[in-house]
Amino acid sequence: MSKRNIYLLIFILALLSLALWSILPVNAKLLGPDGLMLGLDLKGGSQLLYEANLSKKDPSVSSAAAMSAVIEKIQRRVNAYGVTEPTIQKLGTDRILVQLPGVENISEAIALIGKTALLDFREQKLDETGEPMLDEMGNPIYQDEPAKAIGRDGQEKELTGKYLQHAYRDTDPYEGPIVRLEWDSEGAYLFEQITRRNVDKRLAIYLDNEIISDPVVKTTISATEHGYITGRFTLEEAGNLAILLTSGSLDVPLTVIDERDVDASLGADSIRKSMIAAGIGLLLLLVFILAYYRLLGLVACFSLGVYGVLLLAIFGFFPITLTLPGIAAVILSLGMAVDANVLIFERMKEELRAGRTLGAAVEAGFNRAWPAIRDSNITTFIACIILFWLGGTFGAFMVRGFALTLFVGVALSMFTAIVVTRTFLRFAVGGRLVTNLAAYGVRV
Repeated sequence: MSKRNIYLLIFILALLSLALWSILPVNAKLLGPDGLMLGLDLKGGSQLLYEANLSKKDPSVSSAAAMSAVIEKIQRRVNAYGVTEPTIQKLGTDRILVQLPGVENISEAIALIGKTALLDFREQKLDETGEPMLDEMGNPIYQDEPAKAIGRDGQEKELTGKYLQHAYRDTDPYEGPIVRLEWDSEGAYLFEQITRRNVDKRLAIYLDNEIISDPVVKTTISATEHGYITGRFTLEEAGNLAILLTSGSLDVPLTVIDERDVDASLGADSIRKSMIAAGIGLLLLLVFILAYYRLLGLVACFSLGVYGVLLLAIFGFFPITLTLPGIAAVILSLGMAVDANVLIFERMKEELRAGRTLGAAVEAGFNRAWPAIRDSNITTFIACIILFWLGGTFGAFMVRGFALTLFVGVALSMFTAIVVTRTFLRFAVGGRLVTNLAAYGVRV
């Protein structure tokens, strides 16, 4: 063998070793809680369909721009919530489909995603003597409008969530879980004035016109300090409120028109049946290719083994969500990898029958088979791109998963057929492991 082939063999073995290291043990690396990212159909979770009320949008903003802004804010909320590989897609002109793999509490997901998160502060009403007003039950009565103060430009402004830069969950030794607020410079300037005139009074905090907290202002909060919200929150409630506030208010109200729970047990059953089908098909394939192509079949089996290990490593390393159609795409790409090997082997056998040496037959077989492999795979890539685009346009996410997985599988199959199989054959021929043509499945 030439030095180039030796280097290629070392590269393939090193790549295989790295891939094996990344996926073994399989139960922990791929099938464990932090393993492969499974789609909604395999992992279970929640699916929500929202309808946006575009009549409530800002008249100066187009419907498309308003929907894009809503989708972006939903994406931020879901990402902060910790959902792995959510699917958020616009359907038609005013609907949004949200798929949340692994989320079992659908009511909590609805509360998190659908809230408009309009934050404002309201001062307590005062009577004629300047004393805070109370209702018949002794509860404070608050103003109907957000608290106002003079901005840096001399204009009176309402203190709302639009001045909020960041909100995050924290814990106070006396109040328990709280939500800390970080204002921009203008918001901090307004907040300082409002807290100064409300020392020893209650200042109500409203979210979507519902009071969530009304703490007593104990001291003026300067523009260099951070405010915080208390409300006897649990840690989870404080975290979700911080997510809502940080992601900003939704540009239009959303209404849930369809909600579904997908049982994870259905996914487990689908995976089990798919694995059984794949195992039976793979076993039959290996038996046939070994019986018909003999040594060439053995080389193909090694090449397919490398293909399988590398594909699992790719799925484990890159954020590719595996769905049931994706599993079908893996099996299909495996068949296409075998098809490439068959084309190469048949060309080799033709060259051997024509009297070429083993080394020359290997090179000629690959060179003659390459145009057919290239063209067939390019047409598959084009089909995958079209399916991926159509799946995203019409909300057919299973189609997108199939297209992406098939694209990756076919691309890898080209590598294993042209590089791995060729290197193994050069090693077998160069090392003169077998010189009998019958061992190559050639009958002369």
